[in-house]
Amino acid sequence: MSYNNRPNRQRPNFRPEPSSDDMVFGIQSVLETLRSDQQIDKLYMEKGMSHPEIQQLAFQNRVTIQRVPVEKLDRLTRKNHQGVVCLVAAVQYVKLSNVLADVHERGETPFLLLLDRITDVRNFGAIARTAECAGVQCIVIPGRGAAAIGSDAMKTSSGALNHISVCREYNLEDTVAYLQKSGVQVVACTEKSPRDLYETPTDMTGPLAIVMGSEEDGISPEILKLVDTHVKIPLLGSVGSLNVSVATGVVLYEVVRQRSK
Repeated sequence: MSYNNRPNRQRPNFRPEPSSDDMVFGIQSVLETLRSDQQIDKLYMEKGMSHPEIQQLAFQNRVTIQRVPVEKLDRLTRKNHQGVVCLVAAVQYVKLSNVLADVHERGETPFLLLLDRITDVRNFGAIARTAECAGVQCIVIPGRGAAAIGSDAMKTSSGALNHISVCREYNLEDTVAYLQKSGVQVVACTEKSPRDLYETPTDMTGPLAIVMGSEEDGISPEILKLVDTHVKIPLLGSVGSLNVSVATGVVLYEVVRQRSK
């Protein structure tokens, strides 16, 4: 039983190619992007290639360089990429500490969503749309292993990414610990849980962060060990799985139901 299957009409291992509007390639263009205020989602560099200035700027900007074969870069663009391609984010990432401070200043109860390696752009966009509608104040993603937040994600979210904060944290385990120290209950949604979302309901009316796992293998074991509790969505039909964006909607609106009483 899993919540992590891809949409039915997608081919296995299907990944939509990034829009050319999101893509910057070539050494000089990538250098200028790194020097600018633009935020970078992905930075791909050909295996074996060395460019000290790009590597130093990436380190300063906390951008992870992903080493890939040249064939990967050739699939991204047929133009002369010179061994380096970056994808520019369609959103401005914010600091989680600033989000919590703003939430408390507005007198609201924290309601956050942590996505552990959601890689499908369409899933991410659909999740962002539902999260914004449910009143989630911030989506937290890892620095590596997450969907690129470009124009495709923005379109799939129906513009919701313009209205919800996105935070990129480089270690979600540290993020869970930080939230717990800040008085936020962290709840994981996983089919491995013995706790039914409805039969033994967890109180989710207080400060809360929901964790959803990747399409491939769910929430990592390291994060599952750290969370305060976990829940599963009951599945009553013959199909033993839910798409992760659908599962996210179910859990988020259980929070809405509890808080609306």
